[in-house]
Amino acid sequence: MEVLKIATAGSVDDGKSTLIGRILYDTQSLTTDKLEAIEKSSKQKGFDYLDFSLATDGLVAEREQGITIDVAHIYFSTNKKSYIIADTPGHIEYTRNMVTGASTSQASIILVDARNGVVEQTYRHFFINNLLRVKDVIVAVNKMDLVDFSQEKFENIKADFQALIAKSDYKEQNITFIPVSALTGDNVVEKSTKTPWYTGAPLLAHLEQLNGQDLYEKSQVRFPVQTVIRPKQANFHDFRGYAGKLYGGDLSVGDEITVLPSLTTSKVKEIYFFDQKFDTASRGSSCTITLEDNINISRGDMIVKSTEKPKVEKQLTAKVCWMDNKNLVPGTNYFVQNGSNRILAKVKNVQGRIATDFTGEDTSISSLSLNEIGKIQIQLSKPLAFDAYDKNKASGSFILIDTQTNNTSGVGFIE
Repeated sequence: MEVLKIATAGSVDDGKSTLIGRILYDTQSLTTDKLEAIEKSSKQKGFDYLDFSLATDGLVAEREQGITIDVAHIYFSTNKKSYIIADTPGHIEYTRNMVTGASTSQASIILVDARNGVVEQTYRHFFINNLLRVKDVIVAVNKMDLVDFSQEKFENIKADFQALIAKSDYKEQNITFIPVSALTGDNVVEKSTKTPWYTGAPLLAHLEQLNGQDLYEKSQVRFPVQTVIRPKQANFHDFRGYAGKLYGGDLSVGDEITVLPSLTTSKVKEIYFFDQKFDTASRGSSCTITLEDNINISRGDMIVKSTEKPKVEKQLTAKVCWMDNKNLVPGTNYFVQNGSNRILAKVKNVQGRIATDFTGEDTSISSLSLNEIGKIQIQLSKPLAFDAYDKNKASGSFILIDTQTNNTSGVGFIE
């Protein structure tokens, strides 16, 4: 069954957790004990409705404050699809959590309170979706019941959001606006009779219509080698295979390949999925390949088609979301982890901090602090094979690892 990965985002009290809980409830995806716990807690709080946010807010601090702090992953299925929802926090101090949750998503739901409209956090959430190139964005205008399901309110919010879209890399056909009430269920799973002016599908029906294209979008073949397989058994005395995950495109027996960074060439001899041989491996699949020539390949090398070579350089320019309490400053050493390749590197300079409201860069700063997004240059200790992030997500992204603590300090997107 097709799997669709979705990230949610919204400001405080916009109703992310309630919306997800409502979807789980209306699709009968809540277990009996979870539903009983929600009913009991709602009565204890004096609510005359079910508090569906309890279906996702798992931390004690989240339940006490009524906010989302960490990323929660929720799984459910319908007859058409399986879904994984990353319920990400909306607070500015948890930007790194949102980036983590949205990084593997194919679609995103941004909630907007119908009473407040587009606010500062909405800019940030949409900016991060644009930065991560999340394919489809649904703007759920929530709490429509509190504005009497006003079409005027909805259209005003939609018009404000159009200004954001114009500043982004999105095309309008990838943005969908849906008026909903997570609390009462209007336009969540079932179409509401209270919004006759809305002609589109309810939220769940729209999600089921999306093409759940995998994260490994069609581009050029990239096969980062994770390990070299040498069984050293009598039946496989001379076997030398290269295992990894294939990104970008398909690879077939007979294809001419180049190994980077050594630039040695060969042809694909065999393709294995465990002990079965196939003529072609499709993008997104994990496999083992053998080559016609016995050449020196090790973990961290990249195999590409000879006609589709990426850049191989010792310097990167990238946007980075900073995730460490210790500021990012020029001259600091980090490990750059790009796929299975780890290279010692030094931050050459910080070119600027990027405003998440699409107003440009602040070039007067020389460092980045926790949850800030900026543009930096990195000097590598040896050449790295890479693509721009907008060409290939897998080879165009990396993480920065603190050489002393081994903490993940930042995530980068190569330009």
